[in-house]
Amino acid sequence: MTVTAERPPAGAGPSDGSPAPGAQAVRRRTPLRTPGWWRDAVGALTWASLLVVTALWVAGGGLEDLTSAAAATTSVGRLTGLLASDLMLIQVLLMARIPMVERAYGQDELARRHRLVGFTSFNLMVAHVVLITAGYASTYDKNVLVELWDFVVDYPGMLLALAGTVLLVMVTVTSVRRARRKLRYESWHLLHLYAYVGVGLALPHQLWTGADFLASPVATGYWWSLWIAALGAILLWRVGVPVYRTLVHRLRVTHVVTEGPDVVSVWMKGRRLDRLPVAAGQFFTWRFLDGAGWTRGHPYSLSAAPTGDTLRITVKNLGDGSARLAAMRPGTRVAVEGPYGRLHAGTRTRRKVTLLASGIGVTPLRAVLEELEQAPGDVTLVYRARDAHDLVLTAELDALAAAKGARVFYVLGRRVPGRSSWLPETAAHLSDAQALLQLVPDVAGHDVYLCGAESWMDAAKAAALDAGVPEQQIHEERFSW
Repeated sequence: MTVTAERPPAGAGPSDGSPAPGAQAVRRRTPLRTPGWWRDAVGALTWASLLVVTALWVAGGGLEDLTSAAAATTSVGRLTGLLASDLMLIQVLLMARIPMVERAYGQDELARRHRLVGFTSFNLMVAHVVLITAGYASTYDKNVLVELWDFVVDYPGMLLALAGTVLLVMVTVTSVRRARRKLRYESWHLLHLYAYVGVGLALPHQLWTGADFLASPVATGYWWSLWIAALGAILLWRVGVPVYRTLVHRLRVTHVVTEGPDVVSVWMKGRRLDRLPVAAGQFFTWRFLDGAGWTRGHPYSLSAAPTGDTLRITVKNLGDGSARLAAMRPGTRVAVEGPYGRLHAGTRTRRKVTLLASGIGVTPLRAVLEELEQAPGDVTLVYRARDAHDLVLTAELDALAAAKGARVFYVLGRRVPGRSSWLPETAAHLSDAQALLQLVPDVAGHDVYLCGAESWMDAAKAAALDAGVPEQQIHEERFSW
């Protein structure tokens, strides 16, 4: 295994002679911490809402209607519609960027749950349409297609509901992993926003023709409260807070530094950044207001610990809008959403920490290394790259390691062929866990932070687990969508 703790060749660090941020004074921030019970509370509230919806269906005569095939089909169709509506609103709340929810789960886990809830609600919605139509057609002895046409044409709000359904179908289809891979992130994100429109178009149908919504004051109050909570969360956390922070902090680009081939750092200054609840390693969604394309936001992590007036990101040109950053002019205004993510010191549970980075994934971990409170020997960074020319920020990493007593290993070489591994081919004779234990023998007692390409992270996480690291001590950030 090619491992070196020596400083790589000149040119791997900042190219303009600017000092490494690790040498600057960084304001000590209180780590962002969220009580663990928040995860349990959110899960409990989700199941409670589904139980409430089912109870309202029962109170509205749902069980009594199970007297014949036609009535039972219609009644079950009502229940699937209610559950689909409830899950749609839960899906909206999960991705509304509510701070305590986001901090409890992290964006990776929230995105996973968002997809799971989304596909479940979509399937229930399709079942609702099929069952309700079949039930009414059977009751009135009509053709199913004729009954569906009558629904759309004659019932209040059904044309809007049809439009909303079409939008939700489009969003669901483009959310399938294979379809997502064929779309640019910007295109997928724009299409995904139509989910809000689709959910909103279903509201008139439910309120005008949904007997279960109007069956009692309790049912009406519950559903209105849920809709208002979802709308309020979106307006507050997805719109209001980002606009407020953008206007208050007034971030502007100060300079752009070339860090390596196709890699640049963007430095920004702003006002009152000490009031921004951000920790090293978190990410924002950035919009640089410099002309065409400014509306498309991109998630980039901080690559240096934030100070009272500066933020920095380091970005590799991956062709998704990142190429324009190299030509960014000083003075360019910046709009932000965030901060987000759990890859920060506040998730730490152990005194000792191992940071595992691959490629450009080193940038948030470099910031975490800077901000972590540590004694000499507490923190180890393992930085994996194809060769020395692919390494970035190494001068800063070396300076931080020297100042803090941290260990830094550069693991270089092509990936092991023929197997899923985080190792270079020179270490093919070792298992992934054996190699990790050679570098960090007591890793089982560490917190492990991971960032890199998705397949590499899968292999590195498996190695950490095989080396005895409990899963709750593994912290990761993935930007796959």
